[in-house]
Amino acid sequence: MNSIPNPWFTTYSDQAALVKDGTQITTQFISDIHQIKADLPFDVQVIINTTPSLVFFDPATKTVNLPFWDQLGSDSIGFFSQMGGSDAAGKTLFGLFFNGFYLPHELGHGLQFFAKGDEKGSYKNEYFANQVGLTWWRMHQEIDQLEKCYAFAQHIVGILPDPVPKGMSIEQYFNENYDKVSSDPYIYGYMQFNQFIQIYEDKTLPDFVTLVRDYINSCTS
Repeated sequence: MNSIPNPWFTTYSDQAALVKDGTQITTQFISDIHQIKADLPFDVQVIINTTPSLVFFDPATKTVNLPFWDQLGSDSIGFFSQMGGSDAAGKTLFGLFFNGFYLPHELGHGLQFFAKGDEKGSYKNEYFANQVGLTWWRMHQEIDQLEKCYAFAQHIVGILPDPVPKGMSIEQYFNENYDKVSSDPYIYGYMQFNQFIQIYEDKTLPDFVTLVRDYINSCTS
């Protein structure tokens, strides 16, 4: 039976429903982790906490913080409308990623925390979290939703300027300018959606179980 609530990947208008469905997905994710490593501590709660960061894992509280559309500021709504190409498409984009794809991505950061300890933001850590998110959704057969995310990601990367200076790799730029990158939605959006495209197109990407098992083993070896 599919454990993914039907409204997921859409923009929620009911806060209680968002928390309930996010908690259901998180419970399934933790169960999947424990099928791989039964004794790994993994205790994460889902809350609504709408900030300019939109969605994030907080190691201090062990929570995934989800944004709620009706609480977004005008700048954030304007960003989504601009990236989507219209107000309606912007709201769809928000649902696909921020009430959708990014929950297991943030749980991937939770995995990093529980397996290795709190780590600073880096290109490599974001890449791994995106790998976790994409492979987990594939394992749960959300192929159509991932395809919609991919189409939006291609569109966004196509309209955003490449922020990386000549002679510098995207990873180096991200790591050396993390505060600037993470506080600018246009630069950070370019980085995140560019990673999504790379991982989506990666024919060598392992499945979720292999990816997570290898990561956990690397943390304990």
